[in-house]
Amino acid sequence: MEESHRKRLAILVGGGPAPGINSVIGAATIRAALEGVEVVGIQDGFEWISQGNVDHVMPLTIEGVSRIHFRGGSFIGISRANPTTDPRLLENAVLSLLRLNVSRLVTIGGDDTAYSAMRLCEQSAGRIAVVHVPKTIDNDLNLPPWVDTFGFQTARHVGVDIVKNLMVDAHTTSRWYFIIAMGRKAGHLALGIGKAAGATLTLIPEEFAGRPLRMKTIVDTLVGAIVKRLAYGRRDGVAIIAEGLVLGLEPEELAALDLAERDAHGHLRIDEVNIGELLKAEAQKRLKALGLKATIVAKNIGYELRCADPIPLDMEYTRDLGYCAVKYLLEGGSGVMISMQGGHFEPVPFAELLDPKTGRSKVRMVDVGSTRYAIARRYMIRLRRDDFEDAHELARFAASAHMSLQQFRDEFAYLVTDERPALHFLGATPAPPGTRQESTS
Repeated sequence: MEESHRKRLAILVGGGPAPGINSVIGAATIRAALEGVEVVGIQDGFEWISQGNVDHVMPLTIEGVSRIHFRGGSFIGISRANPTTDPRLLENAVLSLLRLNVSRLVTIGGDDTAYSAMRLCEQSAGRIAVVHVPKTIDNDLNLPPWVDTFGFQTARHVGVDIVKNLMVDAHTTSRWYFIIAMGRKAGHLALGIGKAAGATLTLIPEEFAGRPLRMKTIVDTLVGAIVKRLAYGRRDGVAIIAEGLVLGLEPEELAALDLAERDAHGHLRIDEVNIGELLKAEAQKRLKALGLKATIVAKNIGYELRCADPIPLDMEYTRDLGYCAVKYLLEGGSGVMISMQGGHFEPVPFAELLDPKTGRSKVRMVDVGSTRYAIARRYMIRLRRDDFEDAHELARFAASAHMSLQQFRDEFAYLVTDERPALHFLGATPAPPGTRQESTS
């Protein structure tokens, strides 16, 4: 068959970087090449092909990719370009792939790229077989609770190492760190880092879901932890805060942030809103009103995690995903997200990824009713319901805040009104998996 008529397999990466991308690219390329299929990398995601530009393509060979799995980043680039915003962009993407003689496509990305892959698959009307490999350090794609998205474990591993060093610095210099972790919609990464590192407290969007969230609540939670810590003679601490927490604010408070630019998918560019500095300023203002002072340092650890070299767990995991993606396509499959569950390949049809209410990809949130989250809360140093039931403890905290017991209660007791009851194991009635609601205190 002539070169110009040979059907190709293409690989494309969308969204933000995550450790393990290159491992997927390498494994997919090797599997396809061994079957005699030519492989090309679509550079910079959907950016060029959605404009009808087919010049940004690179050949992928076994020799070229055989060792890229050790490194972070994306061998073929990446972008957040969204071809679903305009039918013409989507059609351009399909036509560009057809012009490149592409009949099979592997997309690698998060929920937005998964949605773009599904729409492209539909638009191609069978001319291009498409499978998606789930990638995000946010760990928020709609997979079973025990299945991580690739990149998450590496990001957590690197994040914990950074936090470990900052915890030593905090203790040495008697200061607080407000550490902002990535997680636009869900708090998996922040909680994973905070719990593993033993941070003073971790705040995630799910904790405040279902009720109005104001900046004052977030600030008072942090200040309450600072006061409680101070009452026991410690002027240091580390708070891990999921960046997506700011998106849960009441509309009038969020409106002040709307001057920030939005990306191609319509999301507020959270990285342009300095959440850490904002919370630092508000917390210091609140502390000053109490006659207290604390040295607070705001630190964002997002970009340090995204392009880290993958740990062995993610290297192995992503090689499996890359292999399965190509194997499924070569056997005639299409229209699924690739997953490994319990060591077995499990294709997830694109239709199952959609939320029927929004028409967009479903988002997996942290289950704040789980035992895992309950244990995380038990180890956090923050104001709790039982603090307000113990007059001795309350007196200690009130004195540290230069308040009377009643004043302290009036100022901070509202923080624990939605706290779940205590966690008990004996005497609990078993419930089917996924339905049990554990406490969080």
